[in-house]
Amino acid sequence: MREEKHIFTMLVDNEPGVLSRVVGLFSGRGFNIDSLVVAETVDPKVSRITLVSKADQPVIEQIEKQLNKLINVIKIRDLTGPEAVKREMALICVNAKSDHRAEILRIVDIFRCKVVDVGLEHYIIEVTGTGEKVAALLQLLKPMGIKKIARTGPLALLREPS
Repeated sequence: MREEKHIFTMLVDNEPGVLSRVVGLFSGRGFNIDSLVVAETVDPKVSRITLVSKADQPVIEQIEKQLNKLINVIKIRDLTGPEAVKREMALICVNAKSDHRAEILRIVDIFRCKVVDVGLEHYIIEVTGTGEKVAALLQLLKPMGIKKIARTGPLALLREPS
C-alpha cells in the first residue's frame, strides 16, 4: 500500500487540553503531523482543527476511528478529495536587491500575491492558494534568494451543495 497525504478537519470542544489529546494520539502511535491549524469557529465553544498526515488507507481509517473515540471530538472528516475547497497561505521573505525588484513585483502580480512589507533589501510576500500555487511561486522566487518562509499547510472546508 502506498502512503498518501490526508487532510482531516475536526470540530472539537474549545477547551484546554483538547489539542494536546489529539496530537498525543498521533505521536503515541508514531504518526507524523505534516501541518496543523487550529482556530475558533463561529461558535466560540467549538474549534476547528485542520491536520495533515501521511499514511496508507488502513492506517487512515484507524486514525479516524481513534479520533472519533476522543470525548472532545464532535465531528471528523477526511477532506482529501475534490469535494473540499483547499487553500494554503504563506509569508515569504525574499531578497529584493535593486536588480531583482521589478522581476519580483512582476511575479507577485502574476500570482496575485501581495507585498506586505518592504525593506532596503527585502520584500515580504503574502500568497494564498493551492499548495501547487505556493510551490510554483517558491520555485520562481528561489533564484532571488528566499530568506525565510512561514507556511500554514492546507486548510479545507467541505463544499456546500449547489
